[in-house]
Amino acid sequence: MRLMVLTMLALLALPAASGFAQAGASDRSIADRLPLFDRNNCQAIRDPGNQLFCGDSELSAAAEKLSTAVEARLARLPDRLPAIEENAIWIRQRNLGCGIVGQSAIRDDDFDRVKACLLKVTEERAAILRDPDFDCLAADTAAGALICADPSLALAETELNGQVLALIGKLDPTAARFAFAEYGRWTRERDRKCNLVGKENVPLEELGSAEDCLVDYLKRKTNEIAAAKGDPKKVFGRQVAAKEPDTDAVDFCAARIHAANSCGSFLRINRVYALDSQVNDQEAQVTGEIEMVVLAPFTTCSKVASTCTGTCWDASTGRPQPGTADKVRASAAFNVTRRLRIQRTFAFVKAADGWRCREDALAPVSSGTAGGGS
Repeated sequence: MRLMVLTMLALLALPAASGFAQAGASDRSIADRLPLFDRNNCQAIRDPGNQLFCGDSELSAAAEKLSTAVEARLARLPDRLPAIEENAIWIRQRNLGCGIVGQSAIRDDDFDRVKACLLKVTEERAAILRDPDFDCLAADTAAGALICADPSLALAETELNGQVLALIGKLDPTAARFAFAEYGRWTRERDRKCNLVGKENVPLEELGSAEDCLVDYLKRKTNEIAAAKGDPKKVFGRQVAAKEPDTDAVDFCAARIHAANSCGSFLRINRVYALDSQVNDQEAQVTGEIEMVVLAPFTTCSKVASTCTGTCWDASTGRPQPGTADKVRASAAFNVTRRLRIQRTFAFVKAADGWRCREDALAPVSSGTAGGGS
């Protein structure tokens, strides 16, 4: 798992070109100011900012320090995938903040200013990431902010995460994949039960009523793991049924589908909503909306797109398009941090222990949108 995340992070930090850049007079003047440009084959990198990091020894050294800080950060985080998203966003902001727009070449007379800016923000970034408190300050959910603000909650969550990861480490790769999907579902369920969904911008003092709920959640999960006595199969790998055909039921279903199709390498389920339901004594249909965040690039019409989002996509409109990956060819790709939303109706059957999902795929979806960048 760690190797996979580090590899993904490396791809984010230094995106390679699909082909060699055609160097013009302006490009060559910049290359002449980068001592390592030819030796490191920096023309193979399309991003102008990363070309500077590739060809300048001072920037290269700063990037190495940042890489070390990033690796140390990943080592202390229980859930590394949000850090990948956050790092990708920072790289985009770094370029824009230093005056680098898209793939536009850096002019020779802007070189010193751009280099100084990149060096400054990279050194600052490395210093921030070396601070263990950074991830508390950067919490991007209401639950995360509440937990970080309370040392006892933060300690309880850290201990729980450590116990969960130790259990998952005992499983074979396939079982571990399902366990990680269930682990992510726990967090989404927690935020729903504690009424914290969509409250990222609410002041902490107005969320105090949710603290007892978070305490109960952490205590319940910790007790559940303790009762397993080191056996991960007593915590993960069981068929889970929902008490009602509702949002929790849709989340159970979506998490299982994503785990079965190895979608976790490309997409993380961020939020789940139940929009409508039709229920009788033994069967139910629930229309749900699922929001997913892209963790690794994939083409808009590919096996990943069709199995993990339920559809191919029109890159120009950000909407689902008819056809399948076998019939439609699309070279456009979703970038990291892109957010996809789909709506779909799921079928459930009532069993002795609750409502079970009858679905094993997301396709076809009723509607969808792709937002948050290109």
